[in-house]
Amino acid sequence: MPHSSSYWVDTAGTAPPDDGPLKGDIEVDVAIIGAGYTGLSCALHLAREHGIRAVVLEANQVAWGCSGRNGSFARISGGRVPLAQLISRYGENTAKQYFAEMTAGLNTVRGLIREGRIDCDAQPDGVYKVASNAKHVESLKREVGLYHDVLGYGAQLVSGDQVQAVHRGAESFGALYMPDGFSMHPLKLAWGVHRLAREAGATVHVGSPVVDWTSANGSHRLVTPGGVVTARKVVVATNGYTSTALNRATAGRVLPVHSQIIVTRPLSAEEKRQTLPGSECMFDTRHLLSYYRRLPDDRILFGGRSAITGREAESPKHRQNLQDALSRKFPMLEGIQVDYNWGGWVAVSESSLPFVCKVPELENVFAGGGYAGSGVSFSLQVGKRLAQMVTGDPHPTEVDFLHQCPKRFPFQPFLRMGQRMAYAWYRFKDAS
Repeated sequence: MPHSSSYWVDTAGTAPPDDGPLKGDIEVDVAIIGAGYTGLSCALHLAREHGIRAVVLEANQVAWGCSGRNGSFARISGGRVPLAQLISRYGENTAKQYFAEMTAGLNTVRGLIREGRIDCDAQPDGVYKVASNAKHVESLKREVGLYHDVLGYGAQLVSGDQVQAVHRGAESFGALYMPDGFSMHPLKLAWGVHRLAREAGATVHVGSPVVDWTSANGSHRLVTPGGVVTARKVVVATNGYTSTALNRATAGRVLPVHSQIIVTRPLSAEEKRQTLPGSECMFDTRHLLSYYRRLPDDRILFGGRSAITGREAESPKHRQNLQDALSRKFPMLEGIQVDYNWGGWVAVSESSLPFVCKVPELENVFAGGGYAGSGVSFSLQVGKRLAQMVTGDPHPTEVDFLHQCPKRFPFQPFLRMGQRMAYAWYRFKDAS
């Protein structure tokens, strides 16, 4: 399938060459399913650091899923567990280790952009978690304290008056500022990593979905419409687009959650001054949070959670909900023309944290994902760690929970009903 229509597709330019659909039967050491950030990074690092030329199988186009549709923030992030809860659940030492790994992920992105000369419109650093309600400032103050006292990181609390320099409007009562993290063009970034992986020796077959997978005698037989790959090792890097029919061992371990984005017409100079004068990454403190920034051509990108099921994803009410949220934050933009509207599926694990693990029940099969919409930098790091696992390191990070295969979600027939109830509760809390 072609890429979903979006601002990123319209402004990315020409895609780099790929290897076309798989034709015929081949035998390889490593096959990677999925050509998003995780799979491409794994292929690149296998070739560059371990001398293994993997074959990547992509059902549609390179970066067809979230890697080409996301909100464009590369920051110290991964999963959706608040810092205080992370410390409570795993302890201070593990929290430090995980923060160090997330920081390494951001540095991996910086290194790929710099060393690979990837022209992806990277913007200056700066991330703001903006208090959308005055009552949220105290919580941000406590969070800043944890960053300082537990992690030794220089997060800052920004007052309501000070935040007006970067975020005007009706929902800016203060902010937590992180000096590390930047925005970029996510599809250009993905295409850049794709180019680097192929230059290093990886093969990337598009239009090659795995329609059947059998395993026997220590090898895996992956059937595509055009041929068969027999692989000694397999990496599953499909995240929120993992088909339940791919393999019984991988089914039910992530919950796809829909996220949607709108992009406005370009702002006038006065509109820019009264809304987002800078280019920093912004997200708010709502339970159903919004994320947004001003693009280099002075449009505003604004995103958030939307549909519960795929059948609802095309409903115009989700676009309207985002426009209403944009207008609440920036009243002068009420009724502004929206030029782009698209969505995609992020993946949430049962623990709401990412994973890079060996898949149980299968020999020499590894998987990474579960970024919960915060995976631009961490997915590229997970790809790097998966390459290490494939080549014999069972525990490439110090973070134990990362290497635990995610549990299957219980009561799966009722998951969407529970999600619908949770969203209703979150909307009630956000309105109070």
